[in-house]
Amino acid sequence: MKKLIAIAALAVLPFTNAMADPDIGCGLGSMVMSGQDGKLFKVLGATTNGTSGNQTFGITFGTLGCDGSGTVTAAAKVSLFIDGNMDNLARDMSKGEGETLSTLAEVWGVPAADQATFNQVAQAHFSDVFTSENVTSQDVLENLNTLISNDAQLASYELS
Repeated sequence: MKKLIAIAALAVLPFTNAMADPDIGCGLGSMVMSGQDGKLFKVLGATTNGTSGNQTFGITFGTLGCDGSGTVTAAAKVSLFIDGNMDNLARDMSKGEGETLSTLAEVWGVPAADQATFNQVAQAHFSDVFTSENVTSQDVLENLNTLISNDAQLASYELS
């Protein structure tokens, strides 16, 4: 009887939404890599989610750890951009100019009139944003958001 209950629980598992990973999102990769630690497992999970097309199914039907009822926020868009562009962003931010930094300002919602200030603040506080060689994209987002919220001209662009 215990085996039957265990098999039934495992059979239902793909149709629950309790397994989404905050770093790689929902999908089969998140479920397969659940409980594993380290970048390798995060990359494998994200690759599985991205290449198998299962996230669309999961979001549509509320399965595979997905919940299609959420809202895409500005912070989520900025976070995704930073995550995919860390090296180029660090380079541009250290110079105070560049395509990646300009695109970040646009994704962030900073209008052209304030982008020069955005770039200057980012460059002046580079070491406060990129605090170490192993800084995460989430840390970069939080550090940059704190700088923006503390700048009189940019404070209205703080992400919530």
